[in-house]
Amino acid sequence: MKKLTFLLATVCCYLQAYSQQIEYAEPINDPESCTSIMVGKKASADGSVITSHTCDGNYRTWMNIVPAKTYDCDTVTGIYDGLMHTEFTGDQTNVKLNGTIPQVRSTYQFLNTAYPCLNEKQLAIGETTITGRKELVSRKGMFMIEELQRIVLERCTTARQAIALIGELVKIYGYADSGECLTFADSKEVWHFEIFGEGPNNIGGVWTAVRIPDDHVGVSANIPRISSINIKDKENYMASDNVFDVARNLGHWDGKEPFCFWKAYGGGEKAFNIREFFILNYLAPSLHLSYDAAELPFTVKPEKPVSVTDVAALLRQTYEGTQWDMTQNLKVAIKQKDSEAYDTIISPAANPWMVMDMVHMLNGVKENTVERYRLVSVPQCSYSFVVQLRDWLPDAIGGVTWMSFDNPGQSPHIPIFTGTTGLPASFNICGQHRYREDATI
Repeated sequence: MKKLTFLLATVCCYLQAYSQQIEYAEPINDPESCTSIMVGKKASADGSVITSHTCDGNYRTWMNIVPAKTYDCDTVTGIYDGLMHTEFTGDQTNVKLNGTIPQVRSTYQFLNTAYPCLNEKQLAIGETTITGRKELVSRKGMFMIEELQRIVLERCTTARQAIALIGELVKIYGYADSGECLTFADSKEVWHFEIFGEGPNNIGGVWTAVRIPDDHVGVSANIPRISSINIKDKENYMASDNVFDVARNLGHWDGKEPFCFWKAYGGGEKAFNIREFFILNYLAPSLHLSYDAAELPFTVKPEKPVSVTDVAALLRQTYEGTQWDMTQNLKVAIKQKDSEAYDTIISPAANPWMVMDMVHMLNGVKENTVERYRLVSVPQCSYSFVVQLRDWLPDAIGGVTWMSFDNPGQSPHIPIFTGTTGLPASFNICGQHRYREDATI
């Protein structure tokens, strides 16, 4: 009976909370969003190149090692949509075949996560979905972003090759996804790549990529960040051949003012949010970056060498103990005994990991202003990883994915090397669909 009473009281609090007007310190990004941190080899503690990814949202957690294969001539491979929400390896529920493309004679082994992330040649990919103009999206293309990642991991050995191949595939077969950022890394360098569609009547895409300087770090957290580009500098920039024309034709660039990629295609007011600001400011505090600035540096030179554990710690960030700690103003009004007055106190239940429903519930007693910032570490994370790439070691052990399931804030990391040829059977099952004792999570 006590449990039932508590449950009913909780539901009432939810209903009351949803009926109230809650104000926020800033707009909150889509909670199903990701964060990726990149580290150049001269910025890292041991000479590694690093990329990373938090897969925030209800995505599949099953993963497997897809072996290298050889194929006969005139073979094709299918391009699919819907694999990211399947329950187990081989599950075809709600999976759609978008088309086929010619298969190559041989492919590389790769780690097949929801967003495929690492192949046997130490080519790695992080991902974040980024905001963009809605009129750029076209559903006529063949490729979603995760299938582009799979294809380049099967076929490429370097970040530059992967970016160039995506450009070719999108131009021929089309891009059907929303705005995306991929953070490509190999054992030599790391690149920040952003892509959008060309509009509802076109199948192609528009994209650009910027090389992270070897002694710098970069971050992507669901917002376009690339500003000016210099396509003549082929060492540090890559772009689709329509990168200027699409913006001009859609009326998002007049061809006179300096071209800015994030303004033309993102359409937002600035090129960073709290996560980019916090991470860059944390790594280069002497720059005294301001959250109120119109724009932040695209990359920064860290003041101390950055290790894999440093990146993992940043992916666990909840801003606790800083001015952006979302619990510092999360208050609940408690009615005083034998009085009509209220005491406003910090809720003992308040914590950095609570979901939005809990914030509503705790504020359901009385209307409050809640300072709510999107955290790096969130409870709706399906999995996360930090990939470390080392050119002084053989490929089989030079690359390692430090994999973590669920919320990065409470989860350990499991090393999966590039030479790993198989995973435990429980890794083949996603436990998010229903309760399963045979699933890793």
